[in-house]
Amino acid sequence: MLLTGNFGLLDWGIVIGYLVITTIIGERLAGKQATIREFFLGGRKLPWYAVAGSNIATEISAVTFVSVPFVVYKDGGNFTYLQFGLIGSLLARLIVGYVLVPAYFKKEIYSPYDYMANQLGAGVKNVCSALFAFGGILAQGARVYLTAIVLRLALGESVLRPLEEATGFSSLTLSIWFLGFVAIVWTILGGITTVIWTDVILFFVFLLGGLVALGAIASRLDGGLSEIFSVGDAAGKFQFFDWSPDPTRTYTVWVAAIAVTWGNVGAFGTDQLMAQRMFCCKNEKEARWAVIAAAFGQVFTAIMMLVGVGLFAFYRVNPLSGDALHAVEEKGDSIFPVFILNEVPSGLSGLIIAGIFAAAISSLDGILSALSQTAMSTLYEPWRKKHTGRNVMSDSGNDPEEDRRAVFTSRVFVVIAGIVLCSVAAGMDTVARNYKSILDLALSLATYSQGGLLAAFLLAFLPLKRDGSGLVWSVPLSCLAVFALNWQPRVQVDEDARWPMFVCLIGGLFLLAMFVVRELHRRDGRSPNFPLQAVVFAATVAFIVWLSLNAHFDLGPIPDGPPGAHRYASLAFPWHAPIGCVIAFTLGFILGRPRQASPDPP
Repeated sequence: MLLTGNFGLLDWGIVIGYLVITTIIGERLAGKQATIREFFLGGRKLPWYAVAGSNIATEISAVTFVSVPFVVYKDGGNFTYLQFGLIGSLLARLIVGYVLVPAYFKKEIYSPYDYMANQLGAGVKNVCSALFAFGGILAQGARVYLTAIVLRLALGESVLRPLEEATGFSSLTLSIWFLGFVAIVWTILGGITTVIWTDVILFFVFLLGGLVALGAIASRLDGGLSEIFSVGDAAGKFQFFDWSPDPTRTYTVWVAAIAVTWGNVGAFGTDQLMAQRMFCCKNEKEARWAVIAAAFGQVFTAIMMLVGVGLFAFYRVNPLSGDALHAVEEKGDSIFPVFILNEVPSGLSGLIIAGIFAAAISSLDGILSALSQTAMSTLYEPWRKKHTGRNVMSDSGNDPEEDRRAVFTSRVFVVIAGIVLCSVAAGMDTVARNYKSILDLALSLATYSQGGLLAAFLLAFLPLKRDGSGLVWSVPLSCLAVFALNWQPRVQVDEDARWPMFVCLIGGLFLLAMFVVRELHRRDGRSPNFPLQAVVFAATVAFIVWLSLNAHFDLGPIPDGPPGAHRYASLAFPWHAPIGCVIAFTLGFILGRPRQASPDPP
């Protein structure tokens, strides 16, 4: 069985035509991007429904399109993942819409980090921007990696082997850089306006792709769509609620209602990838509508989960074999692409693959725009202000020459961000082996930043009268805590899997030493609470080291395994963001200093 058996010239014509047409439409809709305000805020004139569609496209990504069907298809898979969207995502959007949006719209700002800097001090913007860049590059790198796997399967050996020999790069790396190139071009054409309008187009493309895929599967079954439902029901695939209190189970009601809601408030409200779009709306009311209306994206998630049930029904009577079986055994997430490339008629398969590309690039161009904006705000603007005395972002539109220079610099940052992101994606193959699916990989990597960013917002929003100086130390420690939770062993022999503990110990002690040295040499004198702060800091480091050794549950020895080998279950990854948030917020408050003045009290 060939992996590209039904994917031919017609399909490639559809994919390439979609890319070209979307590029032209996006460029025309963007208009002239003469100022930095237009490049990053779209002139604050974009309609809420376009922003909502862009939010849906960015949130879904290729991970939902490709990996969600596998989550349902695999042994024991079911609809419990949908709890995340219908419970956690909806609750988080309501909180963001009615709490965070009003706070952000008190004055014109470009990102949540501007708001936090106004409340807690200028240094907070640098900390939060760096944290966003770190978490965003990791999470989106996983999404690009997954789409590159699909592209590699579609291209096949006949196309990729000559390219590999000519360039010296692997087929996966070449696929990653192709995706990165397209996203960079779309982003630099017209900034956030192009991103949003192309995302709206992409949303309809991958919605069509999902429906076509479902129809293609039903057409290959004797009983059609009814067979999908009957087989899925008999196999328990339609189970939605999981009330288990087991903290190692990922898709439960408790995880959705508490951990996912908590993490998604951080994702939708403080992560610039998702939050940047709300600042393009005309006013607070439209921004709220845009955030909440994006919850309708769960309809697409449900469609792709039904595709997973269909794949289960199809391969139950048509078992995999040959190269297709090998591809799925090597990477379970390949099950849906394998079906597309082998079982879907030519023409329709091109539509579905175009949908996958649409989902991937909609996330990729969004992160490139967000990374460029944060780089401009934290690097370029302070530099220009030092040399010219001008505030590039706030004075946008007052000096045409300065605006042209700023827009050009923004595009340069887009290119740099694209290069970094694709480089990270190329290294994801090694990291992915530690996760059950790429869906889990992408979602868990996002938790590195969600907790710390939400903690910074809470310190700025709540009337605590503390500045953001403590976040310089608490945010890196929260990332270390998430690292300790993420790298728990599944299988461990007595003497191995200790390296995460050493990373946490060395990183924590280094931060503690830097904190002590800084406090002892402060020009304005160390804090009167310094002894207590040092003790709490050391205790937090000790707790993180303990997490790296104990945040898993021994399931017992492995039958017929190596001597001393045990199997372990880890704390479900959605809990990582709340734990990181508690550490960043608590330590940030304790290590902070009294707030001198708040120009924009909440």
